[in-house]
Amino acid sequence: MADVEGRDMDSSPPPGTGTEPSAAHAALEADIAAIASLAEPTRRTLYLYARAQPSAVSRDEAAVAVGVPRHLAKFHLDRLAKDGLLEVEYGRRSGRQGPGAGRPAKLYRRSSRELAVILPERRYDLAGELMARAITDAARHSPPADEALRSAASQRGRALGDQARALAGPRASRAGLLAAVGNVLDEYGYQTRADPAGLTFVNCPFHALARDFTTLICGMNLALMEGLLAGLEGLRLSAQLDPAQGRCCVRLAVEGRVTM
Repeated sequence: MADVEGRDMDSSPPPGTGTEPSAAHAALEADIAAIASLAEPTRRTLYLYARAQPSAVSRDEAAVAVGVPRHLAKFHLDRLAKDGLLEVEYGRRSGRQGPGAGRPAKLYRRSSRELAVILPERRYDLAGELMARAITDAARHSPPADEALRSAASQRGRALGDQARALAGPRASRAGLLAAVGNVLDEYGYQTRADPAGLTFVNCPFHALARDFTTLICGMNLALMEGLLAGLEGLRLSAQLDPAQGRCCVRLAVEGRVTM
């Protein structure tokens, strides 16, 4: 399923990641390409057929089911497998084993890979995970729900900070560590942009939730960034609420500088 919202995407690297595309950018391109391959009608029909079957299907079965020649079914099924939409396995339909049983047939089944393209990028899965953790914690220990959510976000932020430090390496400069933070946050759709005042987030991964539940979600986002910075003292940045049109409500500002 593709949900396209807002501006078009180009092939340039995301802001703040240097000249090479980030892993997140490459993954997004792969997801877009995989979904785009379903625009071809025959390929889409074969995918929908294979997806609906309880077990893997052969080329012959798929060709007969959708009414296309076997060679055409083979071409499109292999393309779907290449794009990660189907998985391939081998088996004998006859059930015979041993000498004379023939070569195993190539079979196709729905891939376990999940695809979702939202432009600009959103990460409602992360918000959902943090909320689930908060609800679980509140049920066990009875803190207020918003406090439990901020605590869960802070813990995840610390994990992101650890990830950034590992990515930067043990002797990273401040600039290197800042670039690593940008790369990690870009993996979560923030689209970071470094500037003299610190680090701005061009995109909000929780846009729809923040629009409808501003105080709760922006507080969660702030706690996430505070947790991230807790173990990265060398950055000399602080997380601040600084909402503005067209960007995230939180930014990382140079310590001592208050954004207006």
